[in-house]
Amino acid sequence: MRHVKLLQLFDHPITQKYVKRSGMAHAVACAYHAYRLAKKHGVDPDRATKAAFLHDIGHYTWYRDGQWDYDLYKENDIHAIKGAERAHKLLIRLGEHPRTAKEISLAILLHTDSYLPEGQLNLNPLQYVVALADEADEEPGGEHHYRTLSAERARKMLEALDKKVDESMQQMIIEQTI
Repeated sequence: MRHVKLLQLFDHPITQKYVKRSGMAHAVACAYHAYRLAKKHGVDPDRATKAAFLHDIGHYTWYRDGQWDYDLYKENDIHAIKGAERAHKLLIRLGEHPRTAKEISLAILLHTDSYLPEGQLNLNPLQYVVALADEADEEPGGEHHYRTLSAERARKMLEALDKKVDESMQQMIIEQTI
C-alpha cells in the first residue's frame, strides 16, 4: 500500500521551495527514469520514483557576484546529505511508513558520490536505480537543473506516473498471491 503519492509530495510547500530550486523538470524526468529502471531491475517503483523525484531536494544555491558558480558548487556542495535529511522529515510529516522513508532517504543520500572521498560505493538495488535515473537526465555543467516545466504540466505528469505506479503495485500484489 502506498502511504504517500508523488502528487502529495509535489503539492507540499517544502517540495515546491527546494525541488523548484534544483529544477522541477529534472525531478519529474528522474522520477520517470526511475519508474522504467525499477521495472527493469525488480525494484519497488513507489520507492524509486519518490527517491528520484526528491533526490536533489537538498541543493543549495552557490552564487558568486550574483552569478551561479558551478565550480563553487562542485567543490563545496553536500546536497545529498542535506537532501536525505530534508526528504526524510517531509516523508514522515506526510505519513510515509518510517522504514520506507528511511530507504528513500538513504537512496537520496547515495544518489551521487560527488561529496565522498575517492572510493567505490556498494549500492543496493534501489540506490542503484536512483543513481542511474539521475545520470540518465544529467547534462554537462549542471544544465539539467535549468530546464523549465510549468507547474500544470508537472502536476499532470506526476498524476500519470502515480497511476502507473499504482498499477505496478497492484500487479506485484497479484503476482505474489499466485
